[in-house]
Parts: sequence; C-alpha cells; structure tokens
Amino acid sequence: MSNPTATPQSPLVTERSRAAVWLKPRCEKLLEADLELVRLASKTARSRGGRNMAIFISQLGNGWLYPILVGIIYFNWGSSGLRMVLPACVNVAAIHCVYPVIKRWCRRLRPFIRDPRLPPLLKTLDEYSFPSGHAMTLSGVLVPIVIAWPSMIGSAAAMLCCMSWSRVAVAHHYPSDILAGVLLGGAIGYPLVTYLFTLP
Repeated sequence: MSNPTATPQSPLVTERSRAAVWLKPRCEKLLEADLELVRLASKTARSRGGRNMAIFISQLGNGWLYPILVGIIYFNWGSSGLRMVLPACVNVAAIHCVYPVIKRWCRRLRPFIRDPRLPPLLKTLDEYSFPSGHAMTLSGVLVPIVIAWPSMIGSAAAMLCCMSWSRVAVAHHYPSDILAGVLLGGAIGYPLVTYLFTLP
C-alpha cells in the first residue's frame, strides 16, 4: 500500500541521484590512483640523495628560488629585465590572494594524512593540499619570463617538472594538485601579463 504522505521525487532529483551513484565509485578510483602515484614518487625519495634533493627543491619553492631567478634575469638583461620581474610580482600577489581561498574551500587532506605510511619529509606551510601553491606560484612567475624570453621555455619546463616531482615525493601533494596549480597559475598569470604589461 502506498504511503499517502510521501511526495514523489521530481525527474531532476532522480537524475541527479543516479548521476551521483554513477560518479562516486569512479571518483574514488581516480583518487586512489592519485594516491598510488604519490606512493610511487615517495619511493624515489627514500635514498639519501633522493630525499635531500626532494627537500632542497621543495624548500627552494618556499621563496628562495625567486631571488635566484631575479639574479639570472638581471645578469642577462640588466635593468630591462624589470619588464619580466614586475609582471611576475603582480602574478604572485594575485595568486596568493586566490589559492588560500581555494584551499579552504576544497579542504583536501594531504597524502601523508590519508596514508600514514607516507613519510612527510618536511613541514607543510598550510593544512590542505589542493591546489599546489608551489606549482601555482612558479607557473605564474614563469609566464612573463617565457613570453619575454622564449629561449627560457626549456629551463622553465625543467623547473616546473622538478618542483612537481619534489612536492609529490615529499608527500605534500597529489599529482592532481600539481596539475591544478600549474593550470591555475597560468590561467591567472597570462591574462594579467598580457592585459597590464607590454611584452614581446
């Protein structure tokens, strides 16, 4: 006998429920694959050399890398290198206004919290993992450099790859955090650079 007080679900609600049921196991598989990639990257930092390299590169991304980049630019370009440095600074300011908000909204736990077997090789700068602030900042800084200095694209790609590996190897980030950071850094940095500054 039907319940007279029951209200029939709308077709839209029913479709959403079906979509949620279909998506949930697939999302869980993707998340587990993401975590498995962290486990693999973490193995590359088990040796003393790998561990030291991962820590060193990650700590460079805390801020030490950027004065070095400024020095390289000044050495090669002199004072005209400001046309790269100033847009990079604007990008960093914009990125650091955006990414903490995204992190607090997503609240994604770091890999070493989800899997206690993963050793965090150094302290985190904040609580959550998505997106990677290191990858986001570096990509935003490199946008104006590559635009104004195209021959740097190979070095820029190498820097991004090294930073990406180190952040996953120290178990602070998932690969998807890194990808999101690079894409968001470019998505914020490129429009700002092209709109506010004149670069070749």
